[in-house]
Amino acid sequence: MNHDLERYILNHIDEQPDFLNELERFTNLNVLRPRMLSGHLQGSILTMLCKMIKPLSILEIGTFTGYSTVCLALGMSENAHIHTIEINDELESVILKYLEKAGVKNRVTLHIGGAIDIIPKIDETFDLIFIDGDKREYPQYLEMVLPKLKTGGFILADNVLWDGKPAMPNMPDDKYTKGIMDFNEMVKNDNRLEKTIIPFRDGVTIVRKK
Repeated sequence: MNHDLERYILNHIDEQPDFLNELERFTNLNVLRPRMLSGHLQGSILTMLCKMIKPLSILEIGTFTGYSTVCLALGMSENAHIHTIEINDELESVILKYLEKAGVKNRVTLHIGGAIDIIPKIDETFDLIFIDGDKREYPQYLEMVLPKLKTGGFILADNVLWDGKPAMPNMPDDKYTKGIMDFNEMVKNDNRLEKTIIPFRDGVTIVRKK
């Protein structure tokens, strides 16, 4: 998406709250790889999807600085809850600070550590799962979360187009691209799942469990 078109879109959707503006600015100034932040447009889509799906329980894999977590929480009802997993313990204080500023801290449980280790310890089932963690581990995430996803529940998986690398004739030989490609093939070939891909930013797969 070119910058002019993105600017036009941002001028024609709801403005993001001040605390998200502040979090976006903080992330860009102080955190490595700020491009990992969801940002205004994707955040607004996450909030809208939550309002449409009306999940009572959400699992998020990959919190980063908490922007997407806040956006998911803003779309939930007051009695809904998010479990979110972030491997970088240095981000914990930032995440908690902005959950508090957004007024959603009481609806979020933050887990610090590797998702592969933490997912089995969360004894819950979920209406919505947002996958945005280590791309190398996407296939393992899918295998681990499907039993925890309720029938009729949804998975949103970010970065499934990975800068177009999965569609290149000679696929780049790296574990991140391979993880994304293996995940995409697993979703494609699983008849228990309905699926589509939105070619927005770096690609978002939407999966519904039959």
